[in-house]
Amino acid sequence: MGKHIDKNNWPIWLRDDDSVVACNEKIKMMKENFDEIKQIVQDALEDGLLMEVSEIQMREALHALIEELVNPYQKNNSN
Repeated sequence: MGKHIDKNNWPIWLRDDDSVVACNEKIKMMKENFDEIKQIVQDALEDGLLMEVSEIQMREALHALIEELVNPYQKNNSN
């Protein structure tokens, strides 16, 4: 369900229970973070292409980078 897109082309942010994050300050921060991330990643892609790195390899590396991110707040269900 996290694929819903708002007018800014970012998802409508949902909690794990599928309720909507409605706090304007949280939404603003998420938009700013994702706008910044998008620009940094776009710049990195363009730099790689200018240096003749394969576009396919660049995209695979960027996807792998996302998959390697760690959730430091992950709930531990072993209690």
